[in-house]
Amino acid sequence: MSESLIDQPVATSRDRIAALTEALRKVAPLNGMTDEEYLWLANNGTERFVDANTTLFQQGEPADHMIILLKGEVQVQRDRSGTSPVLFIGRAGQITGLLPFSRMKTWGGLGVTTAPTWAVEYDRSIFPRMLAEIPSMTQRVVSILLDRSREVTRMEQQSEKLNALGKLAGNLAHELNNPASAAQRAASGMLQELEVFGRERFRLGSLCFEPEHVEALRAWNDHMRRSLEGKPALRPAEVAIREEALTHWLQERQVPNIGHIAPEFAEAGIGPEHLAALPDFLTPESTALLLSQHASTLRAERMAEAMLDSTARIFDLIRAIKDYSYMDQAPIQDVDLPQSLENTLAMLQSRLQHVVVERSYEPNLPVISAYGGELNQVWTVLLENALDAIKNRGRIMLRVRRASDLVLVEVEDDGPGIPKDQQGRIFEPFFTTKAPGHGLGLGLDTALRIVRMHRGFLTVESVPGKTCFQVGLPLQQTGAY
Repeated sequence: MSESLIDQPVATSRDRIAALTEALRKVAPLNGMTDEEYLWLANNGTERFVDANTTLFQQGEPADHMIILLKGEVQVQRDRSGTSPVLFIGRAGQITGLLPFSRMKTWGGLGVTTAPTWAVEYDRSIFPRMLAEIPSMTQRVVSILLDRSREVTRMEQQSEKLNALGKLAGNLAHELNNPASAAQRAASGMLQELEVFGRERFRLGSLCFEPEHVEALRAWNDHMRRSLEGKPALRPAEVAIREEALTHWLQERQVPNIGHIAPEFAEAGIGPEHLAALPDFLTPESTALLLSQHASTLRAERMAEAMLDSTARIFDLIRAIKDYSYMDQAPIQDVDLPQSLENTLAMLQSRLQHVVVERSYEPNLPVISAYGGELNQVWTVLLENALDAIKNRGRIMLRVRRASDLVLVEVEDDGPGIPKDQQGRIFEPFFTTKAPGHGLGLGLDTALRIVRMHRGFLTVESVPGKTCFQVGLPLQQTGAY
């Protein structure tokens, strides 16, 4: 032991035995034992009373006793320098430590109490007598060993998946970053060249026009562009109306290439009122040439702007992937919960085209110390379930607020709701309300385990038209890792 504990040796006081026996009756894995069997456990154990944040055992130390937790909580984690999450959380009413039939030789992690803890321990030397005096203990400890094995396996698989996600995110970010950077530089360079081209065309026009004519054309161009700045994009119906008006204006003046000019001008917001301001000295031929060249310029500018927007979106996705997987960061981070929700939304953007996402984030929320990648798994599960419920069309409400020493995160949808007879089972492994082939029923089970690993809770309230999952996470995670 790394720290001395306050021991209460084998209970001899009648009152002490009675109190210990009564506490043992509340331990679920011991349900159904006889009075004599409870009494045997009370008389043959050693009580422990320890404060919070006390180290009970170190990783690698010999494991030599079974522990029945009567009050408090013990969390077991691997070496703090590793990347594994909490392996096990032992709470009041559970049996842990070295069990009969277990092959465990040493403690597999660091055991720390997170609250004042009351436990009773049994040295491995009395295991044979325990099994003889309490025959049902064999079945009880075997069941606990199987559950423990499944739990540790699940946690290790989850850690491996997160590591794989981090590697995938790193490779994807690297592969996308270089071509995206090249495309963005090219698009930016194209816009600069178009600006140069716009200036040079007026210099070219000066070879054919008088200086005052060139200045008039430049003034018309500048005035038209200023009149379009800051105006919202036109709706398709408005573009169609404007294109028809432009076509009529151009036909009246016998301007060729109307199909090349009118659509570009209409989409840019240019109307007949802008063309009516053209200088009077232009002939029909020069008018056609000027408008055709201007339409080509507009088209090239729009292409370059689309490239810039697209590459900016690629960079946003790269950032979202890195933030979502917490790539290149320590396993435990200071997590901004609203931002982690936004990162998850970015990963699900393709499913949000017909979804209204409403947000209610309390300002100045504190960050919490947590496994960021695992929490993002929780948000992914809850958001995907909400999207499945509304079939990618509807409303999702996200709330993050502080409640005393907790931060509450709520994901609400306006779907059909969860039937009452199924609400009590949705957190069960392999239980799913989805059609065969569309879900394994492990998402909410995984989310619940991650939330509990952070000493939090996950609940659901559902009626037709409203389903709300609520996650509560303690602000103070001391001892949770």
